[in-house]
Amino acid sequence: MPILIRLVRSLRLAVRGWRLPLAVAIGVFLTSWLLMWLVEPVGSELVRPGVYWWYFVVTAATVGYGDFFPVSTGGRLVGSYVIVGGIVTLTLLFTRLADVLQSLRSKRLRGVVTLDLRDHVVLLGYFPGRTERLVAELTAEGRQQVALCAWDDVAEDPMPEQQAVHFVRGDLTHADVMQRAGVARARTAVIDGRDDNETLAIAVAVDHANPAVHMVAALRDLTRRDNLRYVNAGVQVVQWHMPYLLTEEANDPGITQIYNELMTHGGSGNTYSVTLPDGYATFGDCQSHFGRAFGAVVLGLRADGGLEVSPSWDRPVPPGTTLYYVARRRIDAAGLRAAR
Repeated sequence: MPILIRLVRSLRLAVRGWRLPLAVAIGVFLTSWLLMWLVEPVGSELVRPGVYWWYFVVTAATVGYGDFFPVSTGGRLVGSYVIVGGIVTLTLLFTRLADVLQSLRSKRLRGVVTLDLRDHVVLLGYFPGRTERLVAELTAEGRQQVALCAWDDVAEDPMPEQQAVHFVRGDLTHADVMQRAGVARARTAVIDGRDDNETLAIAVAVDHANPAVHMVAALRDLTRRDNLRYVNAGVQVVQWHMPYLLTEEANDPGITQIYNELMTHGGSGNTYSVTLPDGYATFGDCQSHFGRAFGAVVLGLRADGGLEVSPSWDRPVPPGTTLYYVARRRIDAAGLRAAR
């Protein structure tokens, strides 16, 4: 019932806004039809109901196909009246349309409209400069729509030129913002709060709106990770001072777990380096041999003073090249020779 009441009110407001051009059009139509019936010869085809509406439309729109036209002087004067009335009506219509479009643009700039997005990223929190960099990375591949949510102190969309960015403003812990940002239909929610307490409060609102959303949160104090996981066990937490991890996790879910595993000593794999002996021709030879013999993955190499991460497999590797790899244990040069 409340939905029906709101719909009726919306229709009433819409009709009220278009009332003047509608009244002018109807008034000109009825009066011109009556006048044309009075001045045109008896039996004129022009004043027939099935014909006159067509004549009125094409004449008022100043198109004038010429298939029907008045033959009397009075009829031509009535036709001129229809033309003037049509111009007035179109002017009123276009003015009203411009007002509607301007109002809609203003509402979008102020972040008060409900977004029609699906499978998008919701970015909650705004920091000048930092957020622009996050958005640039999130939209770099041209396939991501972002709902940027900011507090009320951000008066207008800070990135109006970004077609892939849609602005929502309000209390980021409130259900209304979650609804307007389409969190229930979002693929990922990135929380970048002003402090860790705020981040926790926003996470509660996001989880309530969509418990299945892929949630990524930035924390100043990583010891509060468990507090966030009380809210949502699947939340991925990154250090606030490493914002690039926020976007990497948003674009490729689970990547922060890979980073955490690599940075944790004694995990399923650690990172090591080794100086390469002779016997290897290309980087592909190294990658194949390290994988088969040691279950290791070579990440990159350093040769001639330069570092290359994930070079091409046909890249030559002279003796003395330093390789960086991930493995369960360290591999020395002697072990490499023994495994050849």
